[in-house]
Amino acid sequence: MTKILILYYSRNGTTAQMANYIAHGVESVEGAEAVLRTVPDISAACEKTIASIPANGAIYATIDDLKNCDGLALGSPTHFGNMAAPLKYFIDNTTEIWFSGALVGKPAGVFTSTGSMHGGQESTLLTMLLPLMHHGMLLLGLPYTTNALRETTTGGTPYGPSHVSMDHVELSNDEKSLCRTLGSRLTKTARLLKQGL
Repeated sequence: MTKILILYYSRNGTTAQMANYIAHGVESVEGAEAVLRTVPDISAACEKTIASIPANGAIYATIDDLKNCDGLALGSPTHFGNMAAPLKYFIDNTTEIWFSGALVGKPAGVFTSTGSMHGGQESTLLTMLLPLMHHGMLLLGLPYTTNALRETTTGGTPYGPSHVSMDHVELSNDEKSLCRTLGSRLTKTARLLKQGL
């Protein structure tokens, strides 16, 4: 079984939609499992605690989810051209697996959603790649041979799938296709790496 972890933060739901389409792409490959996980909000009040299980959606990620995955899709809405603080906080606490090298050589990709056409999609995707590089992961994007990347009039970049919500919350068909493509690319690459190819 090839396990792809889809780790994301979503406040408005569009990043969660993208995660689900990436999961469809993962599970379109026989013998693959998509593991959807999210991260809790960060509180400005230090005494506030978060329930151990969210009220709805994917359950919260653990370090073991990262250790046990064969590949990773990391997603966040764009906040001022960067990933959202809750996801960054989780990533900043992965030193244990950085020391052990648990993610070295595993494939990874990134995805984002923005509220406006020039809201920082590409800078968010690029900055999300940096910690994955430090973990020694193999970075996958979307090649221009992907028809939806050449034809999209909404979201989508070679660095990874993106969604531009502006006046529409639903993903376009091209955006859905790009998410599925990332999921299947991660899965096929992870499988080849596990087989030593």
